[in-house]
Amino acid sequence: MASFNKLKNLLILAFDWILYGAGVADPCRVTVTQPRSQQTDSSMNTVSLPCTFSASGCSSSQPEVLWFRYLTNIHQDLCTPGCTDNQKYKVRSSGDNILLEIKDLTVNDSAVYICGIAFSDSVSPLSKQTGDGTVLTVTGSEKQHSNGKLISMIIVSSLLFLYSSAVLTSFVVYKLKPKLLKKYGKDQTTENCKINSGRKVFQAIAQELQKQRYARHCQQPDDLEDDTLYQNR
Repeated sequence: MASFNKLKNLLILAFDWILYGAGVADPCRVTVTQPRSQQTDSSMNTVSLPCTFSASGCSSSQPEVLWFRYLTNIHQDLCTPGCTDNQKYKVRSSGDNILLEIKDLTVNDSAVYICGIAFSDSVSPLSKQTGDGTVLTVTGSEKQHSNGKLISMIIVSSLLFLYSSAVLTSFVVYKLKPKLLKKYGKDQTTENCKINSGRKVFQAIAQELQKQRYARHCQQPDDLEDDTLYQNR
């Protein structure tokens, strides 16, 4: 806060230097009033900072309206009097009421905003004054926080589900692997036995057919000899 007061004093000294440089004094006196603080949410997108002033003994001409922004150890000239970024900042005046309109709000817009009023045709040391500054606090959107938390929860839940599924699958495979191998071994043994049994049956049939052929071959000469003898008789 000390650095902020120091900045304000420097601004006032700068005004006084301009005034005393002219070497003339007049009764013009200006008072600037600003709210101490203002809080808004970034979802509002736009905020207006009010500033009011009163002038006595000053000319009837419209004063110059100046806006400064004070960050940590840094001050910026926002509108002096032309705004540095017309897309983001706009000054609206109506009599002795001044508004600084800030668009596209983000949390980075949180700062101290200082309003200044200057009657440039006056050389009075009080014809150029600044307010005490408005501390603007821009908070993040609750909806954005909720969406961020929801997305984070979904991601974490999905990762936990995948991890649990992988662990469960590994456990089931580990438990069932011996049974599957044992069953596969039995099935393979049974299949081999069936194949061996089929081979044995086939061999037995083949051997039986071979015996029958051999027996027929052995009996054929005797039958022929009997027929020849019968005919000779």
